[in-house]
Amino acid sequence: MSCRRDDDHAFDQTLALFPYTGQYRKLLSAFKFDKRRVLGNFLGEKLLESLTYFPDLDADTVLTPVPPRPGKLRKTGWDQIACLAAILERTKSLSTALPVYRCLRRLPSQSQKELSRDIRKTNLRGRIHCTKKAPRRAIVFDDVITTGSTLDACAIALKEAGAEQVYGLCLFYT
Repeated sequence: MSCRRDDDHAFDQTLALFPYTGQYRKLLSAFKFDKRRVLGNFLGEKLLESLTYFPDLDADTVLTPVPPRPGKLRKTGWDQIACLAAILERTKSLSTALPVYRCLRRLPSQSQKELSRDIRKTNLRGRIHCTKKAPRRAIVFDDVITTGSTLDACAIALKEAGAEQVYGLCLFYT
């Protein structure tokens, strides 16, 4: 993955769980585009299980969803990341009791999936902002990582607002 070779990211570490190919691609498509929300339970469980790979999780660590593109809810009728956030809030166990902290807002921009790798790196620059007090440590989660640009924009916003560490967690990688 080219995002692994790129050392110029604002996030401190990232973890992606499944390749965005074959059965995994079908899984995400059924969840995201066919709106089979029940699959979110499985995906949320996998996100929670993966938290053991992050160092130093403590009471100052929060789970932060990537904010949706303005107009996405109007266009598609739902946001799969908000759905996962709600599932994480309901299913967290004592061993992974990290709160979901919605503190990021995305300003209008083009959809990342429609852009080339080079344009993705600049499309969200300055387009994501932290709207609340920044957590000390955040794990920003999203569905797919391609170049790392979305996570990077989130990490920049959080660190500019005072976060000390920002990790990325994605279900799928391309």
